[in-house]
Amino acid sequence: MSSKGSYIVVGENIHCTRIRMTSGKFVETDPSGRSFLVFKDRGVPARLPIPELFTSSDDWKNGKIRHVAAAIYQGMRGSAEERAAGESYLAAMVREQEAAGAWFLDVNVDEYSLELDDKLAAVEWAVEVLQRYATVPLSIDSSDTRLLAAALGRCDTSKGKPLVNSVSLERAAMIPLAARSGACVIAGATGEALMPEGVEERVDNIRTLVRRLAAEGFALGDIFLDPLVMPVSVNTENGKVVIEAVRRLRAEYGKDIHFAPGLSNVSFGLPRRPLINQVFAKLCLEAGCDGGIVDPAQINDRSLASLDLSSGPAALARDLLLGQDEYGLAWISSCRDAQG
Repeated sequence: MSSKGSYIVVGENIHCTRIRMTSGKFVETDPSGRSFLVFKDRGVPARLPIPELFTSSDDWKNGKIRHVAAAIYQGMRGSAEERAAGESYLAAMVREQEAAGAWFLDVNVDEYSLELDDKLAAVEWAVEVLQRYATVPLSIDSSDTRLLAAALGRCDTSKGKPLVNSVSLERAAMIPLAARSGACVIAGATGEALMPEGVEERVDNIRTLVRRLAAEGFALGDIFLDPLVMPVSVNTENGKVVIEAVRRLRAEYGKDIHFAPGLSNVSFGLPRRPLINQVFAKLCLEAGCDGGIVDPAQINDRSLASLDLSSGPAALARDLLLGQDEYGLAWISSCRDAQG
């Protein structure tokens, strides 16, 4: 059962892009040479055989395994034992995220295969399986309206309205589909042709998009704003821009509208990503952001309430995110010192 708190957590982990390192604790190889993903099924150690398609891939040669994709593959195509293990693997992910406070479970199969038919089969299977174990609705993440439509058509609305991740001015064609499905939407700040540069463009794009959503019948409470988070490793102003956009949008739309930005994007390319993500989530929360697409085990009511931004590594991360650490040099130096 979900233990939802006040912070709206869209659990980000059930994506076919997600990887485990083959040298890490989640992968083991038996004496015969067969490799497995290891996990816990209701507290009991369990193993998912990794299919040969994955162990012969370039990812595997580079020390990586796309673990969610492997679970879906086995669940759909494996032997009876492998199918059961694939389903159990996803069920364990559902329970773990719900226990940490997930409101929605984000699922994305866009990178499962290069073939559309394979992806359609995968998203339909995954939605059906995830809903057997979930007590919260799904968030369907796809850039392809065909996959989105297939997934939404199988969503169990008795668990709550599903969430479409995401619509934008660039993806305006997805708005009628989301409306017909009775879904909530993540409304992103991307323009019709260009990415927004600063606060004003983000706010203007979202303002235009919210008007379109309202015209399609969406209430403010069914809209989750995404001011579009970009890495501070690219530009140290990127964190501050999003925080200010959140502040402006909250003031404009009041308490009914929600937020669900992809917060972990902010730390891409930097060391100690989980702490940066937590600090960023807290800074955004203080500006009026009531949720995000996050790892529920890292970002939830408890972790945000206990985070002290006034000293230590958290204060350095705060300075980085507020654009007060030029080129991120202080942050990177502190991480190197900690490793030494």
